[in-house]
Amino acid sequence: MRAAFRETLRAILADKAVMTLVFISVILYSFLYPQAYRGEVAARIPVIVVDLDHSAMSRALLIRANATRQVEITAQADSPAAALAALKRQQASVIVVIPDDFEKRILQGRQGVVRLFGNGAYLLRSSTALAGVAAAFATVGVDAATSQAMAQGAPAASPIAVASRPLFNLGEGYGSSSIPAVAQIVVHQTLLMGLVMLAATRRERLGRLAFRPSALAGVAAAFLLIGLVNILYFEGFAFWLQGYPRAGTLASLLGAAALFSAAIVALALFLASFFTVRERAVQLWISTSLPIFFLAGISWPAEAMPRPLAWLALLLPTTPGINLMIEVGQMGATLSETWRQVANLLVITVAYGALAVIRLRPRPADETPDAGNAAAAI
Repeated sequence: MRAAFRETLRAILADKAVMTLVFISVILYSFLYPQAYRGEVAARIPVIVVDLDHSAMSRALLIRANATRQVEITAQADSPAAALAALKRQQASVIVVIPDDFEKRILQGRQGVVRLFGNGAYLLRSSTALAGVAAAFATVGVDAATSQAMAQGAPAASPIAVASRPLFNLGEGYGSSSIPAVAQIVVHQTLLMGLVMLAATRRERLGRLAFRPSALAGVAAAFLLIGLVNILYFEGFAFWLQGYPRAGTLASLLGAAALFSAAIVALALFLASFFTVRERAVQLWISTSLPIFFLAGISWPAEAMPRPLAWLALLLPTTPGINLMIEVGQMGATLSETWRQVANLLVITVAYGALAVIRLRPRPADETPDAGNAAAAI
């Protein structure tokens, strides 16, 4: 086992493509990918206003909206059609239409109506701007309702205010919520493809792969170590540098990282038994990264998935692995509190590990007499 462990590490360091994939690409991703989300939240999103009321209340409404950090009123259009044309030219992301009876309805004690339209091609920007505009309008509505109530002699509003404080993603930023999940995808894909590429290279040169259990354990241990290093690099240095939430203890992180890495290595060894050309590994990497991210249930909740896809997702290490690392690393959970993910990863590791042993076991027909020895490590 020790000899296979050492030989595997030497083979990784000797193969420039594999070394670049499992080490250098991880470092590059940790710096380059978060740059797109350094702003964390969308701000000063251009908004076009169609004010058909031209009243004091509609002007107060727009002043309050323009004061929010999400919105910047860049222009006023004469009609909804003109505003829509400007939206199609990408001069704005949101249209606000104030009807001509806006103030009149409010003064009559009825509900004022404001129409909001967002560009569906940019969901994040549009939803952020719409939320900012809606919050500003709600504040104006509360002020108007309070003034009317006081004029009619109704009791003043309750002095108790509701304070909203996020528990984990303190900045409520997009990067802080997405990058920790993407980082685990990077670890999974680079580790998986690195092992598959190395195995396919050996198969191109020597034919069928065959390992005794001790040698296979040495190969698995070498890649398990790399997975641990990469995960702890993200959870420790990279997330600290980017200012992302970090709440897990070292013991919990080590346990979670070991479980996730073991499941990845088990799947990689099983897949490696099928690959005969190393370039196929890169094709697999490119074609599967996005689907496995969605199946992990981070951006697409598992409850909203079709049931067959939700069951399929449980067969991938990324589904329990990403959720486990986020719950432990960003939310401060313990392994006992995340027992479902832990159990899922253990089942995946045992199942794919057993399949890998069966697929890669030495057979009497193998031409190499010492197949499966330490010298035959990947």
